[in-house]
Amino acid sequence: MFAIDLLEPYGFQFFRNGLVVATIAGALCGLLGVFVVLRGMSYIGHGLSHAVFGGAAASAVLQINFFIGAGIWGIVSGVLIARVSRRRVIGADAAIGVVTTASFALGLALMNRYGQASKSIEAVLFGSVLGVKVGDIIAVSAVAMLALAVIMLTYRKLLFSTFDPDVAQVSGVRVSLVEAMLLALLSLTILVTMRVIGTLLISALLVIPAASARLTTNSFSRMLWIAPLIGGVTCFVGMNLSYFLDTSASATIILLDALVFIIAYATAGARSRIRMASLGHL
Repeated sequence: MFAIDLLEPYGFQFFRNGLVVATIAGALCGLLGVFVVLRGMSYIGHGLSHAVFGGAAASAVLQINFFIGAGIWGIVSGVLIARVSRRRVIGADAAIGVVTTASFALGLALMNRYGQASKSIEAVLFGSVLGVKVGDIIAVSAVAMLALAVIMLTYRKLLFSTFDPDVAQVSGVRVSLVEAMLLALLSLTILVTMRVIGTLLISALLVIPAASARLTTNSFSRMLWIAPLIGGVTCFVGMNLSYFLDTSASATIILLDALVFIIAYATAGARSRIRMASLGHL
């Protein structure tokens, strides 16, 4: 009887679609989150998710394809952030703050002005994983395969530029091109996953699984499979829990990720204390 209850949500097509897209999205965000965390780009991920919201709002108001409007807006925002911060007149954090908050404010203004767009915009803000369609699964899967292919093909350049960008630049690695590539992948990831988890929480899915993985290992290569594993599993389990607890899927997933981080943090602290204690007896 208990097993039948556990399988109950799988009888609904919308739940199966949501489960597949959420699991793939979690793994994708975990994979790119490794670079977000190690390169100190957490604020960029947070900012871009808010910037793309402006494009999503404009798409809803103009009644054009969501991916076109939000995608163009995200790319333009990323380029603006890169150009402003590269001039070093103001810091990257200030550039991100100006561009992204202005875009987010524009999205809110459009939502207030055009009421007919509010429903679709709210789905972008808070996520609507149970409302995804086959097209969303295809889009998330395509970006996931693209990200995996790019990382595999440029692994050494990514590794070098992530840990020592100055030496990488001198050695002939085009660090600016690598950064632009990562920003493009990050924008694409936010674009295809924002309707799953919502712009207000997407940055957490990018950061928390990778941060948890960082607490478990110092190896870059291991992080690249541990972080996607954490992201995918927490999304899968979170989707099932949300059904039985009757809670928001996106909120449940993020809370589960936070629980994993707490466990990883506590475990890392215990290991450190044991190591220090063993050194004290030498």
